[in-house]
Amino acid sequence: MVLIFAGLASLSIKKGPRLGIDFTGGTMVYVKFQKEPDLNRIRAALGNASIQQFDTADKHEVQIRLEHVPSAHEQVSGSEEVLKELRGAFDADKVNSPLADLNNMAGADLPAKLRTVDPLGLKPGKKSEEDQVKTYNDIANRILKGRETLGIFHDFNEVRRAAPELTDAAMAALSQVFYLGSFRSIAVESVGPVVGKDLQQRAFNAVTYSVLAMLVYIGWRFKQKNFLVDGLIYGMGAVIALVHDVLITVGLFSITGKEISLTVIAALLTLIGYSVNDTIVVFDRIRENLKVMRKESLSNIINKSINQTLSRTLLTSFTVFISVGCLLIFGGEVLSGFSFALTVGIIIGTYSSIAIAAPILVFWENLLERRRVRA
Repeated sequence: MVLIFAGLASLSIKKGPRLGIDFTGGTMVYVKFQKEPDLNRIRAALGNASIQQFDTADKHEVQIRLEHVPSAHEQVSGSEEVLKELRGAFDADKVNSPLADLNNMAGADLPAKLRTVDPLGLKPGKKSEEDQVKTYNDIANRILKGRETLGIFHDFNEVRRAAPELTDAAMAALSQVFYLGSFRSIAVESVGPVVGKDLQQRAFNAVTYSVLAMLVYIGWRFKQKNFLVDGLIYGMGAVIALVHDVLITVGLFSITGKEISLTVIAALLTLIGYSVNDTIVVFDRIRENLKVMRKESLSNIINKSINQTLSRTLLTSFTVFISVGCLLIFGGEVLSGFSFALTVGIIIGTYSSIAIAAPILVFWENLLERRRVRA
């Protein structure tokens, strides 16, 4: 209850969870720097953009989130605006320079640029035009592969290691037309506002419909005489436990400031399926024991059923927890939300199957008993 109230309070104060770009729309630009970036300097350059360190600190990667700007070419214009402002902040001396930034040059443009510069001196009849195109295409591909492997070039020695056929003279020629920018745009994601709203609705529907379907199915499978009298309560017990799990998980996302993205929704649906699986194991043992312990009270039957399935539940949960725990620790920033939701969900889901779902059956039985006494 403490976690639920804390989560609800956080959601209320922050006016809902922190939704990712999948749901809000906008542009996300991932930038890698040659050295540890000054986040305050980036914020000063980009104004209202959301700036966040991405991955481990030694990777020098930053996530820049821009609010949605209506534009037919939003992804391109948004990322170009970011690079322009960053260039003014970190490479101010190169803003008006004729030199091209090798760290940010598009892969499609590099071969043509190399042919124009001709660092190997192939134009004066040494090779046919076709061979020149092939040679510089191969060099461009090796340079791009090296840049992708390193993330960013720090000096021209790294460029030469990526393309060993470049001679000293060739490197000198390249250094006259290229410079290595202090940062590189490594990825750009963009989602329009209409798509974001649609994804919000679809995500809500996915979670809601899955829970309602489980309510009906579990109630139907566990009914003894009447679905509305004894079957529905099994479904309600499972659903209340699921709502409990989801509320705590979403609340912890709000408290920790983590974003809820489509991968997190996938994790929540996985959590729902896993949690209800544990609940069904307990319910199934209760149903079996009801047939052989007719003289026992329901509370005693439920207590014995939980004890009989406890070791199995804990063992299964622990093995899954090891997997998702490793994913949380070693999965990196990209999988952080997904693995965090699963890790929290496994712990809370195991607890709720035992301490939330089953006691609801006792509560319902006691309620029916009081009504029978009054009648």
